[in-house]
Amino acid sequence: MNEFTPTFHSIEEERQYIKQRLAASFRLFSKFGFNDGSAGHITVRDPENKNHFWVNPYLVHFSQVTASDLMRIDEDGNILEGKHDINGAAFAIHSAIHKARPDVTAAAHSHSPYGMAFSTLGKKLEPLTQDACAFYQDHSIFNDYTGVVYEMSEGKRIADALGKNKAVILRNHGLLTVGHSVDEAAWWFIAMERACQIQMIIESSGQKPIPIEAKYAEHTYQQMGLPEVAAHDFKPLYDRIVKEQPDLLN
Repeated sequence: MNEFTPTFHSIEEERQYIKQRLAASFRLFSKFGFNDGSAGHITVRDPENKNHFWVNPYLVHFSQVTASDLMRIDEDGNILEGKHDINGAAFAIHSAIHKARPDVTAAAHSHSPYGMAFSTLGKKLEPLTQDACAFYQDHSIFNDYTGVVYEMSEGKRIADALGKNKAVILRNHGLLTVGHSVDEAAWWFIAMERACQIQMIIESSGQKPIPIEAKYAEHTYQQMGLPEVAAHDFKPLYDRIVKEQPDLLN
């Protein structure tokens, strides 16, 4: 929880709050162009049943997702609430991450343009800008590609590659971020996509960039890369999308 989180008087109230943040994240991902057909998913643990998580319904466009559309599934992939199907890759990837990382409340993955492009390079982000320092020594690479992730063993390999980091670059695939809240996981994804875009612009200039010195990159990470920063930065985006598309709360 963060300073923007209200006090809840029941589990039902907290659950609805979380579902609305999750629905808003899908609307934001759509607005930023992170939709790619049926691909992409964000999950969040249920506040009461920690081995259950909420996920977007399969074949519902991110721009159409509402809080009431969200699906609740257990760690075995059983649908407990919801009237749609679920994405098999969403289950394979996210269930493995939630099992491996009990500290993680939410995880986000989508086929964003710059994330996919950058992932083909098989390398990490460099501390070239202040914003990129949010991921300094806090992201990793899954340096393999074997096809669409439907197998649980493949999801576990991704979770292993993520390790204790907030993000992992999936080679030839895209980005995946995690957080202690939906707000955090969604913001890190948005910020990482932007960092990939900026680094690719810099590299396309043909000039050799000047990286931020390690000690200052670490210092900037402590200013830009902590959970409370993500919560702060997500808030104006949430407020914006709710004002523009209030139906997402339903």
